[in-house]
Amino acid sequence: MNQMYPLTRSVSRKLSLLLLLTLLFHLAQAADITVTGIVRDASSGDPAIGVTVKVKGTSTGTITGTDGRFSLRAPDNGTLVFSSIGYESVEVPVNGQTSLTVSIKPSAQELAQVVVVGYGTQRKVDVTGATVTIKGEDLFKQPVMTATQAMQGKVAGVQIISSGQPGSSPVIRVRGTGTALAGTAALFVVDGVLTDDIANINTADIVNVDVLKDASATAIYGSRGANGVVIITTKKGAAGKMSINYTVNAGVRSAANLVKMANAAEYANYVSAASGNLVQPGTVSTDWYGQILRQGFQQNHNLSISGGSEKGTYFLSLGYLTDQGIVIDNQYKRLTLRSNNEYKLSEKLKAGVTASYSNGDNQIANLGSAYNNAYRAAPIIPAKVGGRYGNTSVYQNVGNAVLDIENNNNNVKDNRLQGAAYLEYKPVTWLTFRSSMGADWINTNGRVYNYKFENDTVTFLSPGGNQRNPNSNLSFKNEKTLHWTWDNTVTFNRTFGRHTITALAGTTAEQFTYTWFTAFRKDVPAAPNLWYIGTGNANTSTNDGNGDKWSRNSYIGRLNYNYDDTYLLTATLRADGSSRFPKNNRWGYFPSVGVGWVISNENFLKGQNLFQTLKLRASWGRVGNDRIPSDAFTVTVTPNLAYPFGGGIATPGSAVTQIKDPNLKWETTEETDFAVEFSALKGRLTGEIGYYNKKASDLLINVKVPSVSGDGDGVVLTNAASIRNQGLEVMLNWRGKITEDLSYRIGGNLTLNKNSVIGLNGGQPILDGGIGAAQQYTTRTDNGQPVGSFYVLKVLGVFQTDDEVAAYKNAQGTVIQPSASAGSFKYQDTNGDGKIDDNDRVFAGAYQPKAYFGVNGGITYKSFDLSFDIYGNVGNQVYNGKKAFRQAVTDNVERSMAYGRWTPGSGIQNEPAANAGNLPASTYYLESGSFVRLNNVTLGYALPETVLKRLGISTIRVFATLQNIYTNKKYSGFTSELPGDPTKSGIELNAYPTTKTIAFGLNLGF
Repeated sequence: MNQMYPLTRSVSRKLSLLLLLTLLFHLAQAADITVTGIVRDASSGDPAIGVTVKVKGTSTGTITGTDGRFSLRAPDNGTLVFSSIGYESVEVPVNGQTSLTVSIKPSAQELAQVVVVGYGTQRKVDVTGATVTIKGEDLFKQPVMTATQAMQGKVAGVQIISSGQPGSSPVIRVRGTGTALAGTAALFVVDGVLTDDIANINTADIVNVDVLKDASATAIYGSRGANGVVIITTKKGAAGKMSINYTVNAGVRSAANLVKMANAAEYANYVSAASGNLVQPGTVSTDWYGQILRQGFQQNHNLSISGGSEKGTYFLSLGYLTDQGIVIDNQYKRLTLRSNNEYKLSEKLKAGVTASYSNGDNQIANLGSAYNNAYRAAPIIPAKVGGRYGNTSVYQNVGNAVLDIENNNNNVKDNRLQGAAYLEYKPVTWLTFRSSMGADWINTNGRVYNYKFENDTVTFLSPGGNQRNPNSNLSFKNEKTLHWTWDNTVTFNRTFGRHTITALAGTTAEQFTYTWFTAFRKDVPAAPNLWYIGTGNANTSTNDGNGDKWSRNSYIGRLNYNYDDTYLLTATLRADGSSRFPKNNRWGYFPSVGVGWVISNENFLKGQNLFQTLKLRASWGRVGNDRIPSDAFTVTVTPNLAYPFGGGIATPGSAVTQIKDPNLKWETTEETDFAVEFSALKGRLTGEIGYYNKKASDLLINVKVPSVSGDGDGVVLTNAASIRNQGLEVMLNWRGKITEDLSYRIGGNLTLNKNSVIGLNGGQPILDGGIGAAQQYTTRTDNGQPVGSFYVLKVLGVFQTDDEVAAYKNAQGTVIQPSASAGSFKYQDTNGDGKIDDNDRVFAGAYQPKAYFGVNGGITYKSFDLSFDIYGNVGNQVYNGKKAFRQAVTDNVERSMAYGRWTPGSGIQNEPAANAGNLPASTYYLESGSFVRLNNVTLGYALPETVLKRLGISTIRVFATLQNIYTNKKYSGFTSELPGDPTKSGIELNAYPTTKTIAFGLNLGF
């Protein structure tokens, strides 16, 4: 025993040493290290943004920044999992590496990405309707104030018209104009919350924008789907390490296109010739546009924090922007806050809450009168000298543009809360119950203060120019809006062999309430801290108020069938009950059906290498439009009227003074869509080519009623008109790689659209677009023509001599323009009656373009990236309303008119002799609205990983951006992008000039 003891002790020591070494070995193997790297798109080489990076088997993770870079702690023998929607997951062993470069491939190329559709998501390859997805980072690259502006030129079939004015919301039209008098705005859905605009949404918070274009895709939204649906998904957190991201960009912007007006000498020469009286140019030459325009500064700051665990994730963001604008006294500020949270309550139950707050402060310049006066004011009058304003009334009845702005303080402040909460229960893997409630609350306060000022009609300089406001005054308006929705759905999703069935059924309820109140008083003190209604003269007080309220209840259903990923079927049905219609027409039913054939999955194409994915789809759907006043069908009665009966004694009573149609119903749009989608040449080429035919029926229009009906205006609003839009859409994208460090991409889209009114059915043509004091109409919506077509006199040329005037006769020998003279316009006598009047007007084009397009591309070389966006449209007309508004001989003219005017013997045919203005609406004022614009150029540089490691930062990227830096256009005015109602679009009167921006930015990630 004694001999064995030393041996046992020796073996024990050796075993203990072996166990210790083994433990140390495993501890060394499990040591955590910091791993940094970059993730790139395998097909393009571009940095992959928003990719989730997780340590396999743990909750540790992060997401890649805007430059595709990441940083996290991981075991040196662990495995990292890289995943993102639309890409194949990749697992990469760490193996002690501290720096990684990872490529991820699009899953089954781009047709397999997940897209958001109404009340759910689908794989792109399974979608049978027309949908397009835009990545949020592609929008955020541009230094614009709203996401809608950044969408311009990126989606076929979607036309976006932006005024550029700070705080304004662009107009978005999906596949043409489909109504005349009802609402034309697309429906926006932000994280499930329905809204009519997204001016409050911080572009930095957006993950994806999904545009639903055809009736098959939008039918699930029923009466809200006629004008297209834009679904916005905002960012969420990812399980793992907290990520902090900060981005700032700042720059200056200025007018891209200025209208050159005649200077003092040119003006004096023109007016002298027009009036026959000598006008002296004087000693000043005022550039009135130069007096009210400036270089504006803008900045945009965005900070976000995200993270979470397997039990829940969070995303918090703060955004602040200021946009000074290019007009004096014009500035917009916006603060945004967002909180998106998701919670895994159990294996079968999860919940989520999204909430956003925005505060807008818009200092609005008095642009309407200022632009008009700047165009017409005489340059021989000074704008302002020594605190006194130039008195333009010495020569003309036109106001001082600087005074218009400086003595009018117009401020609008809005507070907006938007959010949603949902609860989702999944008792089994193939069945999901979901209930969500969303709300959008807006409180807006508007205040307009006009200072007191007098004028002096004797001198050139005056405290009030030629304007007079003997009493200061204050107007106040408060508006409150609350729109809530409640959705309850159940979704069945199960695969039986080669058959996959997804079915959704549910109910939705929503209510909209709007109230407004106005107050007005005079003699309010000039000190801004006393700008309250109560400080004014109570004897001058007026007030008013009103509101609107409507509700909608709906039932929805959708069935998706997929056989072997080859044959697809989608059918939807929505029933909407709207309080905006009388009880007999309160319910509308909106069905759709779509089919798809993924030809590339057929056996006869298995051996080919050209197409990775090839899909044909066709669809039909019906949607509605109920955007009409809630009282549109309610007959109004005016009380306290009297009528003498019998012996002439007035008998008090009431009478119907405005007749309404008690049978108003939905505007209805039916659309047929055919398309081919493909991915070819190893995924480098992707595209979509489609045709659509969209007919809108039962459109609201005014119809004449007999005068004996007692209706005040002799017309009644009813369902009568029809409009058709048909067109072709093409989207192509190419991605290529030249070397491992150098890759590129190029893409484009083209839309051809034909819009026409195909029936008024007793309705009256809509005359609109009135200009000037006489409100000469310029547009007509009528059978066979596009909505809002220009309807004017046709100019044949300029009379060169008085003999030509006398010789211009009709068939009966009547001199057609007896009051004309040499240098006057010669107008076409269309009906041959020997005189020129409104009966001689002709259709002369429309503002709606025949085609619009976008081109975008980029190059990536190592840490450098360069991208660009081009947008344009062709085949439309613009009416130069500023020029047409010229009403007096003393009004100024454009420099081209001063130099290009007709003079005896010149032979000029396109510009009349010097004249007093106030000419009839004609083709003279029409110009081509076609343009091509370089929307955006961005150059960026991301610091290499070696530098980032030393700094302890995951991302540093600097960039420079040029916005609207070049435009090739034919129109002579400020801009040919003119938002407006469809029946009077394309008339430039007080348009905000197109602006160009130079900005620099920085992105930091931690």
